[in-house]
Amino acid sequence: MTSEPRFHQTLDRANSDVVLIVDDVPDNLSVLHDALDESGYTVLVALDGVSALQRAVQALPDIVLLDAMMPGMDGFEVARQLKLMPQTAHIPIIFMTGLTETEHLVAALEAGGVDYVNKPLKPKEVLARMQVHLQGARERRQARSALDAFGYASITVRVNDGRLMWQTPLARELLMRYYGTDAPTTPIPVLTWLRRHVAKGLGGVEPPRLSTELGPKRLSFRLHQQIGDSEGGGDWLIIMQEVSDESVIEAMALCFKLTPKEAEVLYWVVKGKINRDIGDIVGSSPMTVKKHLERIFAKLGVETRTAAAGMAMSRIRQLHPQFEG
Repeated sequence: MTSEPRFHQTLDRANSDVVLIVDDVPDNLSVLHDALDESGYTVLVALDGVSALQRAVQALPDIVLLDAMMPGMDGFEVARQLKLMPQTAHIPIIFMTGLTETEHLVAALEAGGVDYVNKPLKPKEVLARMQVHLQGARERRQARSALDAFGYASITVRVNDGRLMWQTPLARELLMRYYGTDAPTTPIPVLTWLRRHVAKGLGGVEPPRLSTELGPKRLSFRLHQQIGDSEGGGDWLIIMQEVSDESVIEAMALCFKLTPKEAEVLYWVVKGKINRDIGDIVGSSPMTVKKHLERIFAKLGVETRTAAAGMAMSRIRQLHPQFEG
């Protein structure tokens, strides 16, 4: 059993950023390696494109310094491959190139590079450029970690091809639980919702949120902001949050002096479910659900499920204004 997928966990990320240098000329690697090492970075190297991809997936570096022209797989293709993989798509890439023609520089940026430095390399210039992009990447990581810590998750979806480009650990867990999908696959309902609103044009107004239910829990999606190039619809950062209505069920039990099972049945009545569906959800027969409802009606002093739902909704809204009936 290989331990490669966890290789990045062994790197000293607490005290230094991890840099992957990719260049087929050993002398170039040596000069940069020494300069970065002296500046406190953890330095990894690769001599060709295939090795670069393997190292990037294994180590998940904080930034990649990538030679544009290499035999075999060139730097442009390496960058494209890195941007296609969800686990590496967020890593900033700085191209190192001796090509100064505009078309080559444009190609580097279109392949996913955030910047470029010209050869022969000047280590101080490389360090300065790296600091700019590392700071931005560090701030984005911290923001995403904070979102996860407060129960929010985030994903980045590319509109034109529908790829899920990036996801926080919490987002991965939620998407798998609600949709059974994982990056780079974006759940169809989420992609449809995103494309519909992007096609309409947002005009600075946040579109209606998407919501999907799983038992007494629901997952909501909020379109946060566009990031990167707008060509083809661009990449969009989407914020997700799971809300549980278990507290609503508990509140109904206390307010109306219901048993836990009666409160759960009343919850699904409020949600508009019929007895057969409620039975399937709570694990009872439709006849048992009917008996629960009879007791609920007696405790609430009503005669119909519509009246019971209306009374329950009124009380819930007082206690839980965010509840969606």
